[in-house]
Amino acid sequence: MSRFERYIGIDYSGAATPTTGLRGLRVYRATPKDEPIEVRPPTGRLKHWTRQGIAEWLSNELQESPCALVGIDHALSFPLCYFEAHNIPHSWTAFLEDFHKHWPTDDDATTVESIRRGLHGQGTLRLGDSHWRRLTEIRCRAKSVFHFDVQGSVAKSTHAGLPWILRLRQQLGQRLHFWPFDGWTPPADRSVVAEIYPSLCSRNFAVEDRTPDQHDAYSAAQWMREKDALGGLEAFFHPKLKSAERRQAEVEGWILGAVRKF
Repeated sequence: MSRFERYIGIDYSGAATPTTGLRGLRVYRATPKDEPIEVRPPTGRLKHWTRQGIAEWLSNELQESPCALVGIDHALSFPLCYFEAHNIPHSWTAFLEDFHKHWPTDDDATTVESIRRGLHGQGTLRLGDSHWRRLTEIRCRAKSVFHFDVQGSVAKSTHAGLPWILRLRQQLGQRLHFWPFDGWTPPADRSVVAEIYPSLCSRNFAVEDRTPDQHDAYSAAQWMREKDALGGLEAFFHPKLKSAERRQAEVEGWILGAVRKF
């Protein structure tokens, strides 16, 4: 029997402003009985999702509805060395608040690039090194959250998405479990938000007529759906990590589906 009643896969984009409709923002939703279908922006709005629009939709969707597992294609935290370099407590909430103070990428006219250039915010006081990688990125062979301007990077998406994660946390509080920061074992009565990396699963599903962004969001939702049906999510919620690695991952976060060895 499936643990969740809905599976939401989100392929993210850090381009432009938070109120700009973007082709790269895609949302697919599935249920235990139904394969993923694309969720389009509400009628009367832009043709494509905006980051603000996705955050507002998620807030409403997760408010009272049956438990969902949400997989978002951007990092939810930074490498441990970033915390140490900027004297940030090993607290995920403290990290989100500090990041938002310096990188207000949820402001209407603000872009990641404008902050990188010093035109908005105080991002130049909170920079990282492209060689810094989280443990989970090393395991998945994924690029650093500070590796900008290269194909396949999630740096811009991460810097654009984190303020909206903070907002969801503030709005939904205990109704939403952010994995693994709120604990490795999500309560049975809560929706869960986790970081996903579509490259781990997208090759397992036929592309059909979907664009790459659509296929990534579809694959995330379908993978979560299939694993839950087989009872396999519990193993992914509890990756095999040594004690020191687990403590590190509780600060840096972990990609749902990442394994110990390739």
